[in-house]
Amino acid sequence: MFSENNVDVLLGNPKKALLSMSIPLIISLLISSLYNLIDAMWVSSLGADALAGVGFVTPIFMILIGFGNGLGAGSAFALSKYIGEKNKQKADNGSIHSILITIVISIILTVILLIFLKDILILMGAGQTVDFAMDYGVVIATGSVFVILSNALYGIFRGEGDSSRPMYAMIASAILNMVLDPIFIYTLGLGVTGAALATLISSLFVILVLSYWFYIKKDTYLKPNLANFKFKKEITFDIVKVGLPASLQLLNNAFFAAVFSALLAFISSTDSVAVYSTGWRVVTIGTTPILAIGTALISVIAANYGARNYENIGIAHRYSMKISMIFAVLVMILTIIFAPQIASVFSSGSSARISGELTSFFMWIVLYYPTMAVGVASTYVFQGIGRGITAMFQTILRETGFTLAFALLFTLVFNWGVWGAWMGIVLGEVVSNNITLIWADLTIKHLLK
Repeated sequence: MFSENNVDVLLGNPKKALLSMSIPLIISLLISSLYNLIDAMWVSSLGADALAGVGFVTPIFMILIGFGNGLGAGSAFALSKYIGEKNKQKADNGSIHSILITIVISIILTVILLIFLKDILILMGAGQTVDFAMDYGVVIATGSVFVILSNALYGIFRGEGDSSRPMYAMIASAILNMVLDPIFIYTLGLGVTGAALATLISSLFVILVLSYWFYIKKDTYLKPNLANFKFKKEITFDIVKVGLPASLQLLNNAFFAAVFSALLAFISSTDSVAVYSTGWRVVTIGTTPILAIGTALISVIAANYGARNYENIGIAHRYSMKISMIFAVLVMILTIIFAPQIASVFSSGSSARISGELTSFFMWIVLYYPTMAVGVASTYVFQGIGRGITAMFQTILRETGFTLAFALLFTLVFNWGVWGAWMGIVLGEVVSNNITLIWADLTIKHLLK
């Protein structure tokens, strides 16, 4: 049976399991990254203000994605661990726990965003672009549950070692988004509101496809049915102890993006915010293989952690860093070579004035990619062994700690302008990623003892 084969691979050779899950995940996360990128490409023709307005909502959208991915990580950890312990009943119960927890958190976030959205955008420095930001943000906030749940459901599939079927759902969803964007934005004349609607409809489509495999075809290893649900504090804690810190970890990324956007607006203009928000979408795509390998690593490590096979944890960690480094160096070189061409895609019409600054951003920001290859893999080791708070602290140390501190130093003290902001990101990542690597190595050695 297909689903049982996935479980066999998950519990087998860690290198084979990592590769088996990573390749579909790389494709899946690339497709996921395209959501915002496609929106940016179509919205750019509406002008730099519209692009900046959507850019101010990007950190908020990242919060929703962050909660979805975080809860998915918590689910993947808990379910893979139960599978490693060979406790199928507990794994089934855990899968329905994951869905119910996600829905409750989604509803709470939706209410908070709808009440405070405009205040948040103004605080971020949206200024003259606030109307565009609200047009886009209100729609996204209203459909928060679709964004969060679609991402969280992937964690259940990853928990049983299946990253292929989510990939199929995401490819179909991205194609749908590509088709709907120009129709909603231009044909129906909905502007940035149309871009938001296209994104939500695409997220809903993912939920419907994944639900088909769970509840109609019924060929998944895990069975997230209400009939299998029996509330267990232990299961809830396992999901939450990794899921919430992972969500807050990505929430911290969104917080950094919001503060960084405000810093750029202060030292430069909203054009620099447009450069950062647009450029970061490309960075997200460029670093997707690294994040995908790290995401796959959670399930591989959790399964071996549950089976108490600690040697495989070390093997998986080292192997993940090696293949991540290959991707990192390759993407870095290609981005530097084609930076002007990449920038031209997002600087048409009235957005042409940001072309030069966007090209410069691409050429400098990629310098930290190789160290990210070791940092991400090392952070995800801690999620795989259930130490979600440690992983969260490492991310806060990197973003709010080193990266933001260097950016403030270079821009406000040394007065290096926008270039100093970009260098703050690079140096902060380089320092913190190497600290995380040493931390992970020491932790694995302690497990082996």
